[in-house]
Amino acid sequence: MATSSAPSGPFADVGEREEALRLAMFVFLGSELLLFAGLFALYVGYRVLYPAVFARAVGYNEEWIGSTNTMILLTSSFLVAWAELRARCQDARRAAWGMAAAWLLGLLFLALKFLEYREHWERGIRPGAGYAFAALQQPGASLFFTLYYLLTGLHALHIVAGLIAIAVLTLHLRRHPHDAGNPVRCELTALYWHMVDLVWIFLWPALYLIR
Repeated sequence: MATSSAPSGPFADVGEREEALRLAMFVFLGSELLLFAGLFALYVGYRVLYPAVFARAVGYNEEWIGSTNTMILLTSSFLVAWAELRARCQDARRAAWGMAAAWLLGLLFLALKFLEYREHWERGIRPGAGYAFAALQQPGASLFFTLYYLLTGLHALHIVAGLIAIAVLTLHLRRHPHDAGNPVRCELTALYWHMVDLVWIFLWPALYLIR
């Protein structure tokens, strides 16, 4: 027997409430994408000013980490989409397993990212006034890595938020497998996670590949 997904507040029925939740999520995701778009435009603008230095600086990022993390996030997106499908088929157990697997991949993404941060920090590749990388001292180098830390750090914070949401959802699926609201919960969580992955798809070539 389903626990309840009864309408509440101003909503006439459950369907109306779910549509309102979807709209709210799309508005939120749109604002997040605008934030990243503004920062990405800043990156592009400075790259136009310092093309040669930015191209050299890209070479000092760990391409294998960036590429591996891309595959990790793409796989995790597949898993949350599969979990959403299982939730719609009233299979909360498999939905929970899919979300849990995506959660583990998200942790792996962060572990690799912080491994790269540590390597950069030890070499003197730091943001702002802390920049002390002897191999690249041309004007614009410090700016590139400051933007690198800003963009990837903000993205990592979004990953952390997504991991918290996935963990909460996974526990709910395990404890309340018959809750009629599970499919829309999975859908909203998946939408957020796909947005995080989409942002990385743009950061990956800009910070790791294009030289």
